[in-house]
Amino acid sequence: MSEAFNASDFLDRLTQQPGVYRMYDAAGEVIYVGKAKNLKKRVASYFRKQVDSIKTQALVRQIANMDVTVTHTEAEALILENSFIKTHRPRYNVLLRDDKSYPYIFISGHEHPRIAFHRGARREKGDYFGPFPNGSAVRESLKLLQKLFPVRQCDDSYYRARSRPCLQYQLKRCLAPCVGIPSDDDYLAQVKLARLFLRGRNQEVIEQLVKRMEAASVDLEFEKAAALRDQIVALRQVQERNAVSGAQEQLDIIGFYREAGMTCIHVLFVRENAVQGSRSYYPKVPANTADSEILESFMLQFYLNDTQGPRVPGQVVVPNIELATKELSQQLSEALGKKVSVTANPRGDRAQYLSLATKNAMNAVHTRLGEASVMHTRIRALHELVGTDHELQRMECFDISHTMGEQTVASCVVFGTEGPIKSDYRRFNIQDITPGDDYAAMAQVLSRRYRKAVELDNVPDIIFIDGGKGQMTQAETYFEDWPQPPLLIGVAKGESRRPGLETLIFGFTRKTVHLAADHPALHLIQYIRDESHRFAITGHRQRRAKVKKTSTLEAIPAVGAKRRQNLLKYLGGLQQVKEASIEQLADVPGISKALAETIYYALHDE
Repeated sequence: MSEAFNASDFLDRLTQQPGVYRMYDAAGEVIYVGKAKNLKKRVASYFRKQVDSIKTQALVRQIANMDVTVTHTEAEALILENSFIKTHRPRYNVLLRDDKSYPYIFISGHEHPRIAFHRGARREKGDYFGPFPNGSAVRESLKLLQKLFPVRQCDDSYYRARSRPCLQYQLKRCLAPCVGIPSDDDYLAQVKLARLFLRGRNQEVIEQLVKRMEAASVDLEFEKAAALRDQIVALRQVQERNAVSGAQEQLDIIGFYREAGMTCIHVLFVRENAVQGSRSYYPKVPANTADSEILESFMLQFYLNDTQGPRVPGQVVVPNIELATKELSQQLSEALGKKVSVTANPRGDRAQYLSLATKNAMNAVHTRLGEASVMHTRIRALHELVGTDHELQRMECFDISHTMGEQTVASCVVFGTEGPIKSDYRRFNIQDITPGDDYAAMAQVLSRRYRKAVELDNVPDIIFIDGGKGQMTQAETYFEDWPQPPLLIGVAKGESRRPGLETLIFGFTRKTVHLAADHPALHLIQYIRDESHRFAITGHRQRRAKVKKTSTLEAIPAVGAKRRQNLLKYLGGLQQVKEASIEQLADVPGISKALAETIYYALHDE
């Protein structure tokens, strides 16, 4: 324990109300955040003479200061603790590092509702179905829905701009409400069936379709009856090949596995009687942290950090690792404002689900451990190759991408001892150089990347330059005045540009090395170089697509950035702008009749 912190004095003044406490080190950084029903009792437990936990002993030794925030209830303390953890990222807290929002299927509340992919804040009125584990799961579901229910999936701007049915109508995948072909009742009936289907009530959907088919037959509407029959057949085929299902309607199952310093928590999402998918998480876990603390911290952060609305279902199944399920249920219920039941030791379907989740967590850990082992072998081989005195902790690689010198983008990818550090990846739009001058582009990106690197203490051990001697010269010029420059290595492709024939060029010495095609260090360099190339070319394509999308409009006088944005937003894209009439252009906010005529004739005189 730090001599600067007097625990006795602090405890004497401490209240017994609920709240949140924060521990600081000598540098003033928050190293741990905790909540308590009784602050004095909880904080005092850290400063007992006998503390069994090695983690707690290490934590207490670093405490230089503490402060507390009192709350009205324990539930408020729980929410505040989560907020502080997100803000400060304390190194002694278990940290959930996956902060991606989940995708949903959305049915809007319009007069003619649409079915769409949704991710982010749920501001628009309508029904949200999910969450799904990833975007591809949603897109596959949308493809299936389009085949089963002829409900529109187009954007509102595209829907409003239609004057005749689109291809989806010809394919019998949309009733074309945009041009008034179906009655409102017929269209809304299909929307209602789609909602029931997404809620897992497949049999009810089929029963309703059967009744409508029989009614159409009685009314001698044989074409309509045949269409309903085909829809019933398609639904029954889907029902027969339905994925894992059971009797659990809304359920999360959390699997847990820990080995060799790596922890995985695998979550199965059961929605509407079927497994919608799953996702693995690898929380950052301080050494000597108990399994129960890891799981509890994960659950609180996982469910409380959902800014798009509560993703927590009514039931959560967890492994039996001495977790206080009753208290956790109460805390989550109070914090989320809905009843949440956390249970262990499940039976039946739930036990099978839990076994599956645990198996997936174990497989994920073993896979990552295998990847880590390969990574460590390659880094060790690279260390032996370069012969540095210290371990390699950070490596960066640069690449330049452009098309005939246009829209030049430079990439910087970062690797550590565990592999890619994608949060540190950066792209740089290169400007004010002669088009196609890769050397000038390299000089510019190095200057922008390392301008403040020393004071921010993020100078890498090795910088890889994707290119030959010309690119290396730019790097040497930039770093020549540094007292301790990073190690520079150029990666020049062989004559046939085949992997395994690369030449490594060491900066300043210009020493060249050819490694065997199966050398672990070469495999690592190729991995880093290829990742840099991928990241650069992706950025270049995005920049090129953006310019292509707006360049035609940019050439029109009086059409600035705001008006371009409105045109593309309200009409649905550049192609729709080109196809729009003068009247449709004039309906866009900010576009007068005279300007609409200018835009129309400018686009049609090309």
